Amino acid sequence: MVEPQWTPTDVDIEQANVTGFTRFVEERHGLDLPDYRALWQWSVDEPGDFWQAVWDAFDVVSHTDPGPALADAAMPGAVWFPGARLNFAEYVFRERPPDEAAVVHLDEEGHRREIGWAELERRTAALAATLRAHGVGEGDRVVGYLPNIPEAIVALLATASIGAVWAGCGQDYAVPAAIDRLGRLEPRALVTATGYRYAGRRHDRVDEVNRLRAAMPGLALTVVVSDGGTSFDTAGEPPSDTGGRNGTVLDWQDAVSGDADLEPLPVAFDHPLWVVFSSGTTGPPKGLVHGHGGVLLEHLKALSLHLDLRPGDRFLWYTSPSWMMWNFLLSGLLVGCTVVTYDGAPSHPEVDRLWRIAADENVTVLGTSPGYVLACIKAGVVPQDDHDLSALRGVGVTGSTLPASSSSWLAHNAGEHVQVMSISGGTDVVTAFVGAVPTVPVWPGEISVPCLGVAVDAFDEAGRPVRGEVGELVVTAPMPSMPVRFWNDPDGSRYRDSYFSVYPGVWRHGDWITITERGSFEMHGRSDSTLNRHGVRMGSADIYQAVETLPEIVESLVLGIERPDGTYRMPLFVVLADGVTLTDDLKERIRTAVREHASPRHVPDEIVAAPGVPHTRTGKKLEVPLKRILQGADPARAVDRTAIDDPDLLDWYRGQA
Repeated sequence: MVEPQWTPTDVDIEQANVTGFTRFVEERHGLDLPDYRALWQWSVDEPGDFWQAVWDAFDVVSHTDPGPALADAAMPGAVWFPGARLNFAEYVFRERPPDEAAVVHLDEEGHRREIGWAELERRTAALAATLRAHGVGEGDRVVGYLPNIPEAIVALLATASIGAVWAGCGQDYAVPAAIDRLGRLEPRALVTATGYRYAGRRHDRVDEVNRLRAAMPGLALTVVVSDGGTSFDTAGEPPSDTGGRNGTVLDWQDAVSGDADLEPLPVAFDHPLWVVFSSGTTGPPKGLVHGHGGVLLEHLKALSLHLDLRPGDRFLWYTSPSWMMWNFLLSGLLVGCTVVTYDGAPSHPEVDRLWRIAADENVTVLGTSPGYVLACIKAGVVPQDDHDLSALRGVGVTGSTLPASSSSWLAHNAGEHVQVMSISGGTDVVTAFVGAVPTVPVWPGEISVPCLGVAVDAFDEAGRPVRGEVGELVVTAPMPSMPVRFWNDPDGSRYRDSYFSVYPGVWRHGDWITITERGSFEMHGRSDSTLNRHGVRMGSADIYQAVETLPEIVESLVLGIERPDGTYRMPLFVVLADGVTLTDDLKERIRTAVREHASPRHVPDEIVAAPGVPHTRTGKKLEVPLKRILQGADPARAVDRTAIDDPDLLDWYRGQA
């Protein structure tokens, strides 16, 4: 029997936000809900009552009669609070302490900025007034090409306040990739920066901004944040290849210099708040439209009841505006905590940079990735010895599967009081399906609980629930943060095909998952990159967990390739640490690790030293496109080069075909 690596104390349970919410539900409905499992079961059996309870417990206010919580439970097509008129930004600023910090920002060079609630609201109101003055209004799109800086948060909140629609991506995106996303929204305004810094180097983006503007002929306004490098000349002509100028160009300071009152526009529950994008590695990225009300309720639930955040806490998640976790991070403002943003490399100038920030800023919940945790392990970092982490209550981890060894390392090196909050969800719903809660233990390599209001299950190929074995992650009832629609999908066909074509009326997410006998979850990677060896299916994450714990291996990539003659090839590509050679002895230790810690049937056919592993811009390994390339597909058709972090690696992998 596996023992928990972290168990809540009686004090943890008594003081948890979710405990207070449970008592609220029990009193309202005359129920006896003795533990989290009982609360979760009620939340999925009675979704209308549950989401009404979230609405009321967090005092969400509609300017009109909101109507029933769940007026139509069809999926897709659920109808939530059909009469509601509200605004995401209005809730953010309601009854906040004016002089306390709303946002703290840090960069690689050690510069620190703090913005109080009153000043954040003033800047948001001023930018909203500037947008309105340039003809930007309800339903128009405002896009951001920005680093992870406070100006991005102000821009989103100002956009939301006037009923316009936000979309953004980081400046590490090349212009074609940014245009693939932002350009097709036909934006009326662009908020951008002259450049950003990463790993000790400044990246100038003035030319890229000019090219981006040229591809957006409907722009009425461009607002430019200077990063202290090359200035954006608003008086001179842009380079000739930009095709001319579009609309007014304003410096950021001028755009937020006014003292207008914030006047949030009440909009419908499903009025678009933002468009976030899928990775877009195998075709045009899906533009996922989420509504004001769905995001508001879902993020209040996730951040308060699962991450246990509250006013006075400090919330840092290492992310960029290209990834849905940036949206999740800024929603920390909804629960009144201070959001900490960091612009730069997580390991610069030293590997433990995020831990240092967490200590210096008294961070309550720190969010990171399995890759960063593994880098800390291999560098010999011991956070609790090197930094004062007494304020830290939880470490959130997502982006890929967290190995049991990494989870155990966190338990022993971040502090015994720190809960490892591994979560798994998606950009599609801009939240988690499964995660942590402060009243349930954490087991190594497992995600503790299904999230409240998420009817998550594991299905076999026939659509039957399975336990203790690998199945497809499905959601059998609607969630308010499921996309309102896809952008440019007028008949909804692409939306339906993406999630509902395998199990009609049931959301299939595309992940392999095992539900254990205790109701926790093991994640096995994407089901569209399954390793099906000798009829035994396994997720790639299980192989990575076995291989990447070896100190000689920086990263690995495994592919299961069906060949035209009916045979099956399973190569493993490994990126070696500096100075390491792929000897026969190391290959045998890799095979042994897979055999003993994953599966003897999934020992790779060959092990190849690779110069690197390409990823999507949000950090996911490029498994499916590389599988297609090794099957002989044209790389130009298999993957969009602008959507990955190192396109040159594709040529190397093509050579392996």
